[in-house]
Amino acid sequence: MSGSSEIRMQVMWNRLISVVEEQALTLLRTAFSTSVREAGDLSAGVFDTQGRMLAQAVTGTPGHVNTMAEAVLHFIAEIPRGNMFAGDTYVTNDPWKGTGHLHDITMVSPSFHRGNLVGFFACTAHVVDVGGRGFGADGKSVYEEGIQIPIMKFAERGEVNADLVKILRLNVREPNLVVGDFYSLAACNDVGHHRLAMMLDEVGLPNLDELGNFILERTHKAMAERFLDLPRGSWHADMVTDGYDESIRLAAKVTIAEDGVVIDFDGTAPMSRWGINVPIIYTKAYACYAVKCVVAPDIPNNSASLAFFNVVSPTNILNAKRPAPVSLRHVIGHMVPDLVFGALAQAMPDRIPAEGAAALWNIHISARPIDGRSGRHAEVLMFNSGGMGARPGSDGLSATAFPSGVHTMPIEATEHTGPLVVWRKELRSGSGGDGQYRGGLGQTIEIGALDGHEFDFSAMFDRVRSPARGRAGGEPGASGEVLLDDGTKLRPKGWQHVPAGRRLVLQLPGGGGFGNPVDRDSDSRALDAAMGLVGGADN
Repeated sequence: MSGSSEIRMQVMWNRLISVVEEQALTLLRTAFSTSVREAGDLSAGVFDTQGRMLAQAVTGTPGHVNTMAEAVLHFIAEIPRGNMFAGDTYVTNDPWKGTGHLHDITMVSPSFHRGNLVGFFACTAHVVDVGGRGFGADGKSVYEEGIQIPIMKFAERGEVNADLVKILRLNVREPNLVVGDFYSLAACNDVGHHRLAMMLDEVGLPNLDELGNFILERTHKAMAERFLDLPRGSWHADMVTDGYDESIRLAAKVTIAEDGVVIDFDGTAPMSRWGINVPIIYTKAYACYAVKCVVAPDIPNNSASLAFFNVVSPTNILNAKRPAPVSLRHVIGHMVPDLVFGALAQAMPDRIPAEGAAALWNIHISARPIDGRSGRHAEVLMFNSGGMGARPGSDGLSATAFPSGVHTMPIEATEHTGPLVVWRKELRSGSGGDGQYRGGLGQTIEIGALDGHEFDFSAMFDRVRSPARGRAGGEPGASGEVLLDDGTKLRPKGWQHVPAGRRLVLQLPGGGGFGNPVDRDSDSRALDAAMGLVGGADN
């Protein structure tokens, strides 16, 4: 390929990325659920006719993006090519063929240009409710966790499946929000398709074949070159998480070879009877993400780069089989990067951060008036983040969602969706682990209902009994706490009640420190004290 041809292809590659960015922005602008609109809990991408991901939107989580890369192949296998038409949109929330739990909706749309199939657009989003027990760990099987939608057509030739919409409305607590999000997802793919058609006409390409091959070949070459400089060998790591009612051991072996990385989760605890199990599709998503963060953060994320990572596991909590309950698969799944980092730290100790809070401190609140009084009923979902682990050479980031990357929801958006008041939301002084580089801080969050209301909430928290560990001599971050404002301690997982007049207090965990604390320079310690970042994690 000539130099001018390569430049032209690179320009079109950038143009394709802008197409999927606009696709994702459509979802952000039109979504009904705050988890999508405010937190960016979504993904969007474009695929070739073989189902290979060519580009993804920057907005989105690894748990959605990397599972979507595999999910599209399930859609293609399920729906014959002869049954695909222009104007179609397909849907599922199958945890084992989508993103790992029922609350995430995946939609895939074929893209036809001048009568020919040229690729697919896909997107995912977390909806506020899917019925069943609600978003939480209390289910004993996936059948209790909500409505299951097999891979099927949401729309055919532009005509929406009215029967599916009726079934949805009768099975969820917030039908307008959920159905609205379904239409937003479909619109997201439609925008991608229309922008792609404009692009193909403008640059004079009949389809995505030439551009897709260029993208995948260049990505593969860049990844292969990156692997030339990596150490070779196998390294083991383990960690303990809170689990539901007993601690759970996670284990991994990471093997780096000339042609890629194998991550093996043999030795991990068996499946749980509670809804914290993780389908392998989600485990793969975060295991691949962890390695890529270390070895190739600057190389585009697509099917060619993901092909360098192979994830294997016997049946266990990280490879749960149907019909295991999986509603909170993210709590354990978000621990996978720290687990993988623990192995990589032995091979590349100067490149790996300490452990962080990892799992989001999601909270699903079901608010209602007391004693039959008039008032608002609402289902409210908040995303909250603890501290990241300290990095080699710099402090950890505070109140930052790693590895998910979702945004923190504004207090105003949360209070707008239900009869709630967020009385406090502030950094938790002293929660970051000490070290040459300090761990990031968690948060203190205090939530109450409006007068005349009460609420139940689903706790989805970890790092309460198992704090984030420091690295290279750094100290652990502070553990999290869940309690009422009168000091009553609550459980870190499961549905619980907050009576009228009481407030829920969440003390989010901090990240671990990096390096020996005696090596922290005096100026940094003075700045920590001046800014109130140290002084005790009980504030």
